[in-house]
Amino acid sequence: MTRPLRIVSIGGGTGLSALLQGLKKYTQPSASPRVDVTAVVTVSDDGGSSGRLRREFEVLPPGDIRNCMVALSEDEGLLSRLFQYRFQNGRGLKGHSFGNLFLTALTRVTGDFHEAVKVSSEVLRIAGSIYPATATNIVLEAVLQDGRHVTGETAITKSQSGISRIHLLPEKCLPLPETLKAIAEADLITLGPGSLFTSVIPNLLVEGIPDAIRRSPAVKAYFVNLMWQPGETMNYRASDHLRAIYSHSGEGLIDYVVVNVSPVRPLLRRKYARQKVEPVEVDFQALAGLGVQVVACDLLRESITVRHNPEAVAAVALQLAQRGRQRGTKDSKKS
Repeated sequence: MTRPLRIVSIGGGTGLSALLQGLKKYTQPSASPRVDVTAVVTVSDDGGSSGRLRREFEVLPPGDIRNCMVALSEDEGLLSRLFQYRFQNGRGLKGHSFGNLFLTALTRVTGDFHEAVKVSSEVLRIAGSIYPATATNIVLEAVLQDGRHVTGETAITKSQSGISRIHLLPEKCLPLPETLKAIAEADLITLGPGSLFTSVIPNLLVEGIPDAIRRSPAVKAYFVNLMWQPGETMNYRASDHLRAIYSHSGEGLIDYVVVNVSPVRPLLRRKYARQKVEPVEVDFQALAGLGVQVVACDLLRESITVRHNPEAVAAVALQLAQRGRQRGTKDSKKS
């Protein structure tokens, strides 16, 4: 039997969870094609339950990793619901999710956040591996277009001025060895979907990750967000997303840009327009000028919000992973 397709998905937030949820069914032994999934998750969140736990217990923020664990969990029933359960009242408990508290407690017991994630993954029987982008307790800092410096993810997302650059504090932080190994062996490496400046790019600021991606024989794909994001990407076209990635990681990192071309229904579009938010424009000519191939298809799942359809993004990822496998096979024959 041939080995499973290896996909490394880098990002954070609900966008990454949607991709992982779609890929999960392909991780089963009977699946065809079968996939081995590794998620590399940003750890810069400082808001809500995660932020409170960071400040009180000096642990890495567990929220994004918890969401990825639930997305990859083989048990979509009681355990997943338990990890996502959020306390509605209780002094000191209100606003916390059980999964965040569980990861924090395990970190204190084991003395290591990564080990806590491994143990929690075993409890949830997740299909795949999840690694924090770095074990360093990092903070995001943004330089805004008006020249101001803003520290902390929450403050950055609330800023009214556009973002010029972001940095990590401390600037020197290292990835886990397991992350570099997974990137080197991947057939496909995905960035996004997710918040450009607070979920995607922070991973590329971890020392060694961009170089590892560039060296990997894998296909590299960026999944563009569906809508503008207040505080981060207002008025951004698809090419603006890619330029921001290149300005932080160097040009030529991406092979494919995956975009949605299905229109948002008028009622939902008007709802977003009241917040001055519009769908991301796909400027095909500008993307071609940046040296990438564009995969355009229907990626929408509409309810009361606009979100990526897990099955649709997973289907695109599978096709690109198969291209990566073919590329790797050709390269190995040449060598």
